[in-house]
Amino acid sequence: MPAIITGIIASLLLLTNILFWVTFLMLFTLLRKILPWNSARKVIGKLMIVIAESWVYCNSGWIWLTQKMDWDIRLPDNLDRNGWYFVVSNHQSWVDILLLQHTLKGRAPFLKFFLKQELIKVPIMGAAWWALDFPFMKRYSKAYLEKHPEMRGKDLETTRQACEKFKEIPTSVVNYLEGTRFTQSKHDKQQSPYQHLLKPKSGGMAFAMSAMGDQFKSIIDVTIDYPDGIPTFWDFLQGKMKRCTVVVEEKAIPEAVRGGDYENDPEFRATFQDWVQDLWQEKDQTLQSLK
Repeated sequence: MPAIITGIIASLLLLTNILFWVTFLMLFTLLRKILPWNSARKVIGKLMIVIAESWVYCNSGWIWLTQKMDWDIRLPDNLDRNGWYFVVSNHQSWVDILLLQHTLKGRAPFLKFFLKQELIKVPIMGAAWWALDFPFMKRYSKAYLEKHPEMRGKDLETTRQACEKFKEIPTSVVNYLEGTRFTQSKHDKQQSPYQHLLKPKSGGMAFAMSAMGDQFKSIIDVTIDYPDGIPTFWDFLQGKMKRCTVVVEEKAIPEAVRGGDYENDPEFRATFQDWVQDLWQEKDQTLQSLK
């Protein structure tokens, strides 16, 4: 089948899947907003997660139908659907999100991503992410913060508020520590010390762990490699991505990085950053071995 036809079919299946499940999601969102009973709102919140997970399973269905791909997925055996995890992953393409969901569905709790504030404007999906309590992060430049110091810490406060909601239902909290998708130009501009990764940002992860206390069971460390080059989303829909490798590792969270004051304790901040840099060094070595 020509790639353009495959792309059109996959796009239509993706759109149909979104419209179908988002319709139910918005109905339950309205109910959750108008019902006065907290217990009822909690039940509806759990039903909304079931709807979102159904959407993920259907995504895997149309991917299986349209993408004749060589999957190499390496998973640990003991992930817990009823636990809480902090998920870290390298980030190269919009395809990463579908791969993460496909890989961890049914094995870990529903994935909730830290998203840029601008993504709330994405048609349909922005509303769905908002309904599911995905945290939207607004980043401010140093120049802006110098003029508006009252805005310092606003993104971290958003992290705290989001994580309070995550305590109610088992959740996998996903944070792309690089903060943006990898490109060689960004890598060179940063003068990144890693061969295949951008520099990680530790603040959001630290504040999530502080807000969640000891609730996170462990880290799910995901490394994604595209052996034939990083695909665009349209490449993926057309079936041009023939191979991918996803390596999933469960890693313990050291006591030394739990519950400290990242913002005000320089010693704890240095310890946390060293730990994250060690994680990133290991991930860089994993990517190098895959290549």
